[in-house]
Amino acid sequence: MKNLLFIFGFLLSCYAPAQEIKWMSMNDALEAQKKEPKKIFMDVYTDWCGPCKLLDKKTFHNKDVVSYVNKNYYAVKFNAEGTEEIKYNDFTYTNPNYNPNRKGRNSQHFFANALKITGYPSMVFFDEKGNLIAPVVGYKTPQQLEIYLKMIHNNDYKKLTSTDAWQKYERSFVSTFEN
Repeated sequence: MKNLLFIFGFLLSCYAPAQEIKWMSMNDALEAQKKEPKKIFMDVYTDWCGPCKLLDKKTFHNKDVVSYVNKNYYAVKFNAEGTEEIKYNDFTYTNPNYNPNRKGRNSQHFFANALKITGYPSMVFFDEKGNLIAPVVGYKTPQQLEIYLKMIHNNDYKKLTSTDAWQKYERSFVSTFEN
């Protein structure tokens, strides 16, 4: 009987769905903050961006990243060339120049422009009240993203007021995320 239970448990674990980040819209995250304040972690991507797809496949499916983001942040997936309406700081951001017939690059959403997004992918952090903290541009491995996730969640970024302070923090940081 014990062997049968072991085999059943093993088979169940093999076929259990992979853990995923619980993505939501920015509007939903801002609404959720009113009920339970939590920082926002936003993935800013485009459909044509190769590094964005790699980030999604490699980093955002890493079990440590998934677990940490789901526990500590509201996770937002935002297409920087999409058509979503975003209500932020008493303004509604849209993408009026979006061309649905265009292949490849399209016009940048006004919200991405307001966040001063200059490259893709970008990960943007907001505090518990929805205020912008900082964008992080470029593909990051789980271990490279970990320092930002933890530094911002723990409010350590508030103490890093110089390049020297950041470099010291970065040198002393010990990663615990696995590949």
